[in-house]
Amino acid sequence: MALTKLERRLRIKKRIRKNVSGTATRPRLSVFRSNKEITAQMIDDVNAVTLVAVSSRSKEIDSKGAKSDIAKQVGKLVAEKALKAGIETCSFDRNGLLYHGRIKALAEGAREGGLKF
Repeated sequence: MALTKLERRLRIKKRIRKNVSGTATRPRLSVFRSNKEITAQMIDDVNAVTLVAVSSRSKEIDSKGAKSDIAKQVGKLVAEKALKAGIETCSFDRNGLLYHGRIKALAEGAREGGLKF
């Protein structure tokens, strides 16, 4: 029996989350993508706390242009906020989504902003 797109994504997400978890020194950079927006947050799973969060709806983000360009801006902004909070490294959680398009653009933006993962 074939899986639906959502079932396949959830299966991949579970497989990723078995191995990827965040700590205070190395948080998890979790990405959520909807049809219109994209959100990234740095999560400390040990204490169950969100350390830094940025959305494409943030005031600092210029919402003009292609979705992948906006995702890159979100990546740069999350890196900037993380560096201010003293976070230099993180583990990337793509949330079961393919490392392609907007997810890849966000990751590249975060790397350009100075994050290491």
